[in-house]
Amino acid sequence: MKRAKLDMFVSLSRQRSVQVLIFIGLVYVVMVGLEVPFVFKSGFSLVSQEGFAKSRHLNSKTFVLESEEDVEERKAPNRPLDVPLRVSNQSRPERKIRELQSLLSNLVFDGSSVNMNSTDGFSGILKSAKEAFDVGKKFWEELELHRQEVVPVDNNKTEECPHSISISGLEFLQKGKMMVLPCGLTLGSHITVVGKPKKAHSEYDPKISLLKKGQFLMVSQFMMELQGLKTVDGEDPPRILHLNPRLKGDWSGKPVIEHNTCYRMQWGAAQRCDGWRSRDTEETVDRQVKCENWIRDNDDNHSEQSKSSWWLNRLITGRTKKMSIDWPFPFIEDKLFVLTLSAGFEGYHINVDGRHVTSFPYRTGFALEDATGLSLNGDIDVDSVFAASLPATHPNFAPQRHLDMSNRWKAPLLLDQPVDLFIGILSAGNHFAERMAIRKSWMQHQLIRSSNVVARFFVALHARKEVNVELKKEAEFFGDIVIVPYMDHYDLVVLKTVAICEYGVRVASAKNIMKCDDDTFVRVDAVMKEVNKVPENRSLYIGNINYHHKPLRSGKWAVTYEEWPEEDYPAYANGPGYIISSDIANFIVSEFDRHNLKLFKMEDVSMGMWVEKFNSSRPVQYVHSLKFSQSGCVNDYYSAHYQSPRQMICMWNKLQQQGRPLCCNMR
Repeated sequence: MKRAKLDMFVSLSRQRSVQVLIFIGLVYVVMVGLEVPFVFKSGFSLVSQEGFAKSRHLNSKTFVLESEEDVEERKAPNRPLDVPLRVSNQSRPERKIRELQSLLSNLVFDGSSVNMNSTDGFSGILKSAKEAFDVGKKFWEELELHRQEVVPVDNNKTEECPHSISISGLEFLQKGKMMVLPCGLTLGSHITVVGKPKKAHSEYDPKISLLKKGQFLMVSQFMMELQGLKTVDGEDPPRILHLNPRLKGDWSGKPVIEHNTCYRMQWGAAQRCDGWRSRDTEETVDRQVKCENWIRDNDDNHSEQSKSSWWLNRLITGRTKKMSIDWPFPFIEDKLFVLTLSAGFEGYHINVDGRHVTSFPYRTGFALEDATGLSLNGDIDVDSVFAASLPATHPNFAPQRHLDMSNRWKAPLLLDQPVDLFIGILSAGNHFAERMAIRKSWMQHQLIRSSNVVARFFVALHARKEVNVELKKEAEFFGDIVIVPYMDHYDLVVLKTVAICEYGVRVASAKNIMKCDDDTFVRVDAVMKEVNKVPENRSLYIGNINYHHKPLRSGKWAVTYEEWPEEDYPAYANGPGYIISSDIANFIVSEFDRHNLKLFKMEDVSMGMWVEKFNSSRPVQYVHSLKFSQSGCVNDYYSAHYQSPRQMICMWNKLQQQGRPLCCNMR
């Protein structure tokens, strides 16, 4: 009886369990039926993050890792990135975008306050500024109304590129001792010059003849240069190759051949060949030594005798014994020579009378196609010049060649909140290549892409209207150009500096403002670290600071006593790169608005003058560092001046690949 009851209870329990399981199953089916369309409708963002932790794409982040290089960059977030970071609105919802409508600077110059009859040294620049703003206003109105006459550009038209060029010495002289190479050079191109060095003459120039009064030096030298296009008014064209044979008159007292390059009137490190053969351990150029040897003696008889002796010994001994080849210096006064310059894979090669003399490696910053002219100056009579194996196509030097109109290089939008640092970059209207190189290099730094640091180019209007048309298009596309509406002039660069201060404090609301040039490479993270060393409540002035510098009273950069009556300049940071705090910038703009700001044609000296005046009422912490390099690039630099567009890319690539600030000083 008890067993029957127990069996009945077990049977009922099993039935209830089955019913419960069936009920649970039905509930599960209903829930799944409701969840599936919800998931498809709402997306997979509500699915457990654990399941997607192994996925390459996370909904909560916008980093798209597409290669091992991207993975390495993500592991090292402090290194600058080549690909701009795309920060989603979800990650920083509180950072609102600020829309800016005008391309023009808000800087207002009231020319009515200028006394045109004043003879004060500081008023001269104000007169020039008034005229420049008046012309600039007309140019801008023409741009806005599209009334300017622009010659249409036929992109299908190719400029003639002759395979060879030959001119006589007379024709060369009539063309200003210059032969135009319309399409530059290419690998294998060669130029042959037939000429005769002049006899030595008395040199009285104190820069060359450093002798006692009444004495003079006998000099015979000439310069053969491959030159590039002149890009800046008031500057010499770049020297892509400078070949300077010195028969007499060198400081060493011996014949010398010197090579060099020059960018923006700044010379690189010279290569001197003085008769000693390059060491076997020294690098070669296309397996050619940089310097061959020659007899280090100016006596022609001894040179000819040595040459004859060499041939006599060669006939007697044959080829079994290795003989050292000692030729005389390849150039002799009043004797004809045939010089051939050829473009190899690694550098230029110089042969004279069929014999290799020197080789010069290519320097970063220049390309063969940049060599669009050959000049010969100095103590030389040119008989003829012949260039052959020239390129068949012409490299377009129009802005379209330099500008990469890709959204990738557009500036991040300005956020509606203060920024840590605003960088104002002085540029000229026709410096398309310089601006594009900066966009592709240090303006891709993570701090700039995330808008914690903001960088803008400050450009005045160009004398050529077609340049202004292209500049306006560039500004509208990239969104990183502020146009200061006056006609550009070297002596008025200081107005761009005031415009940088105005934009930095009133538009970007920056804590600190940095000024640099468009040939300056900036390590943004290093600059920020230097700024952060100064307490936030202190006024600061950081850069490569000059103390007790005196104005030059003669020469190209002469300053008259009317322009600067004092014997010393105030302490000032070199213009290629310096930082001031926002309170100093605000003081400068306020003084400008009240017509109390003194302007000087050297903008870096002007800044030193303004900071000195501000320092009289509130202490300023001056921070001096040679790492804000004035004349090129130094190891562990903060900023490096005189960097060409190619050097910009080179330095950026070194930062990317090696993670260290290395120079590309081979110009």
